[in-house]
Amino acid sequence: MEGKRIIQVDEKVPVRLLVPLSIQHMFAMFGASVLVPFLFGINPAIVLFMNGVGTLLFIVLTKGKAPAYLGSSFAFLAPAGIVIAKMGYEYAQGGFVVVGLLGCLLAFIIYKFGSDWIDVVLPPAAMGPVVALIGLELAGSAASTAGLLDETVSPKNLIVFLVTLGFAVFGSVVFRGFLNVISILIAVIAGYVTACLCQMVSFSEVASASWFALPHFQLAKFDINAIIIIMPVILVIASEHIGHQVVTSKIIGRDLIKDPGLHRSLLGDNLSTAISGLIGSVPTTTYGENIGVMAMTGVYSVRVIAGAAVLSIICSLVGKLSALIQTIPNPVIGGISFLLYGMIGTSGIRILVDNQVDFGKSKNLALTSVVFVTGLSGVAIRIGDVELKGMVLACIVGMLLSLIFHLLEKHNLTNPE
Repeated sequence: MEGKRIIQVDEKVPVRLLVPLSIQHMFAMFGASVLVPFLFGINPAIVLFMNGVGTLLFIVLTKGKAPAYLGSSFAFLAPAGIVIAKMGYEYAQGGFVVVGLLGCLLAFIIYKFGSDWIDVVLPPAAMGPVVALIGLELAGSAASTAGLLDETVSPKNLIVFLVTLGFAVFGSVVFRGFLNVISILIAVIAGYVTACLCQMVSFSEVASASWFALPHFQLAKFDINAIIIIMPVILVIASEHIGHQVVTSKIIGRDLIKDPGLHRSLLGDNLSTAISGLIGSVPTTTYGENIGVMAMTGVYSVRVIAGAAVLSIICSLVGKLSALIQTIPNPVIGGISFLLYGMIGTSGIRILVDNQVDFGKSKNLALTSVVFVTGLSGVAIRIGDVELKGMVLACIVGMLLSLIFHLLEKHNLTNPE
């Protein structure tokens, strides 16, 4: 970040800069966030609406100190898919509400008893690889979205992907001043124009869309069996949230676990999920793509995040604008994600470097090694209909191993090496 103008969390941003910076954040989350409602078989307009509302709620509850955009959570896909197939989407919503409320209860427990335990169960030697895995395990998703993992790679997909990624990578290195800050937005525009030239974009849906349309709201229904199927996801989203807050803290140079506090960010995240489920949307979570944008641009202003949230709400209400954004081809989203996911992985390595983790100590070497291999090996554990794997399983293993090491050290059962 040397030589780059840092815009801190509480800084005001002029309107002429605020709009493009906010658009950049909205584009970053758009592809992955809209994919979830497509998989659930619901209209993405309600999701765009609640992502915006949830993000604004999160900003208020964290007192404007934690820059985070709430997008659609992938953690619920497997159990929710089972409930939807058996009972319908309304009953999956009921499960979302209960998990959100359990997350709020967890936030209250942390408020009463503190978060110092995180330093014990997730020391830097464990947290570094866990955070790195947030980005690394999404690498395949970025390549798949771009169409690079297809049996036969389309030349058009490859061209659009390379143009998008090229502008994002070289723009961050070559562009100066404000152009450097909005290099991701420029890359999206360049990729989109290239896709149009390759005749990959159809505007028929835009032409037929109405100018104004309210999202489709529907109330949740509750069934104990559906709730039991979805409830274990609380383990997944809690681990994911802690990891996101730690990596964001490292990027912006502030300890968000302490101020505004993990209890506040957990409350904002999970209350948003509960409200989203109640009215017909999907669960929300702090988004890795937007963390990557902050890492790359050096713009951490909460006002920019709030601007992106407002734009998301507007898009959900303006039918033609929502339809236009949905014409962005997957290779463009894949090209951007290719870089942003890598930035998150690098942030995990940065935790190890910044904390000067001594790998001459057997404890640190073993901890980091086991966490990395657990996350990247493909090993999975099933609890009912919930599958724990990747970063989440690695986080749980890292926490248990760190706790065991702590107890061994406390009782002088470790060797001095």
